[in-house]
Amino acid sequence: MTMVAGLLSGLDHENAANFSFLLATPVILMAGLYKLPELFGPLGDGVRTQTLVGALFAMVTAYFAVRFLTRFFATKTLTPFAIYSVIAGALCVVRFA
Repeated sequence: MTMVAGLLSGLDHENAANFSFLLATPVILMAGLYKLPELFGPLGDGVRTQTLVGALFAMVTAYFAVRFLTRFFATKTLTPFAIYSVIAGALCVVRFA
């Protein structure tokens, strides 16, 4: 939605993607920080290492995904993503309605 809003406000595809990723970053960071006390409390016994390794891999994967998508949207349009979104949305409506 943020990419569409950026495009409708006159941004090009690359800047709309950057705008979208920049808006998501603080929300994801704060969600992780919000749950951090639970991880280091009694609820985190036995899963701290797995959680931290998973978070590290998620961070690295997210970095490369954002890097790929930023480069992709610099030269391509959002048309394939829009088609995918419409099909996935329609399938979800059929499945869960």
